[in-house]
Amino acid sequence: METRKPLRSLNSHSATYVDFVNKSRGQANAWWLDFSGNPVSYGDIQPNGTLQMDTYLTHPWIFRATENGGVLAANQQEVYYPTLTEYPEYITVNITTPVYSLHECCLMAIRRLVKGQDLHKLDIPESLKHDLLKSPNLSRELEILSSNAP
Repeated sequence: METRKPLRSLNSHSATYVDFVNKSRGQANAWWLDFSGNPVSYGDIQPNGTLQMDTYLTHPWIFRATENGGVLAANQQEVYYPTLTEYPEYITVNITTPVYSLHECCLMAIRRLVKGQDLHKLDIPESLKHDLLKSPNLSRELEILSSNAP
């Protein structure tokens, strides 16, 4: 049985060192989940840029696209937990765009092309309008991730 990892930092006992490398096409916002599970922004990482962090084994990290709040993956994981390294060795963690569903791609494209106040004018199904109005929300996504954890 897999052990459930909490979506919050547990302690600062085992230091480790990470180079987050943004391999996505846009800016990536780095978020550390603090000891209460609250996201703390560590700013944007430019495309092909890096964020070098001294962090700890039990400190989870998540990444979102700065432009639209879309989910980004860290070493193909939505929530990244560092692995043990010793200074001065920094482990490279690649930030990439995951494969989005067609539905998610359409929502992102429409949000990019249509102003929020004009969404109700679109001749599209009401269920799609409803989904468009639910813009990305990091707090809500963290609640979903917590409830879906093994």
